[in-house]
Amino acid sequence: MRISDKPVAARLAALGVELRPGVSLQDLTSLGIGGATDLLLIRRYDTLPDVIRELKNESIAYKFLGGGTNVLVADGELPWVMLHLPSAKPGVRVEGNFAYVDAAADLGGTVTFCAKNDLGGMEGLIGVPGSIGGALRMNAGAYGTQIGSYVREVELYRAATGENEILRGEEIRFDYRHTSFGPDDVMLRVKLELPSKPYQEIVAGIKVCNEKRRASQPLNQKSAGCIFKNPPGASAGRMIDDLGLKSFRVGDAMVSDRHANFFVNVGNASCDDMLGLIDEVRGRVKSSFGMDLENEVILWRN
Repeated sequence: MRISDKPVAARLAALGVELRPGVSLQDLTSLGIGGATDLLLIRRYDTLPDVIRELKNESIAYKFLGGGTNVLVADGELPWVMLHLPSAKPGVRVEGNFAYVDAAADLGGTVTFCAKNDLGGMEGLIGVPGSIGGALRMNAGAYGTQIGSYVREVELYRAATGENEILRGEEIRFDYRHTSFGPDDVMLRVKLELPSKPYQEIVAGIKVCNEKRRASQPLNQKSAGCIFKNPPGASAGRMIDDLGLKSFRVGDAMVSDRHANFFVNVGNASCDDMLGLIDEVRGRVKSSFGMDLENEVILWRN
């Protein structure tokens, strides 16, 4: 959707919004897939309710892009504008055992920054790509760690009220790869409480996690991380591997030869290529194991 030639563009600029016309989502997603639309950079969190009211008053559809690491976006001209919080480095402030983190901050960078301040607990998340905001929404986890365990407060734009609000940790439900946030809520900042731990001990834990990832994940290929959630008591990747589907492909979308629950873009895969691969693999797992695999990757279709 293009709004650069509409009167609303000037009103958004007055709210501190930077409009970048015709941005390709291929360049902003880890899968390297996605069509084009106008991108709105929200430089002032306090203006977000007014920005969204302007869009709604003009019946302009929108979506909110975080780090772009867990999303599969449709091709072509997209029917919505994209809202985005520009990242600030480090975007983290530490006071005692509390870390105050901007939602746009890089997750791995946040883990490292906290480690340098002798705050641990999140070593398992060091290699999980994306932003803190995305990690909060999905309750990112790895190697026995999940971010929800450390959340004490979240500042967010609450779609239900149209205002920025602060939720305490006990008001938020954190489940496996799922939270109680509304689908249109926008994460802004989070307060984490982390255990004190010597820096060298944290670094040793990070090293172990990094070695495991390098041995088992296609870190140098375009992917969105795990495509499917693990069913209770089972492993999606193991079932896909048992079916001999590593390196199986539809167009330029391929099941990774390193980790069967990672699907990679090996060339110029389209959204349809990736959806075709997802549907084919899901169908084969259902036929062979009787299990319905649920997407972990978020689909944005036209």
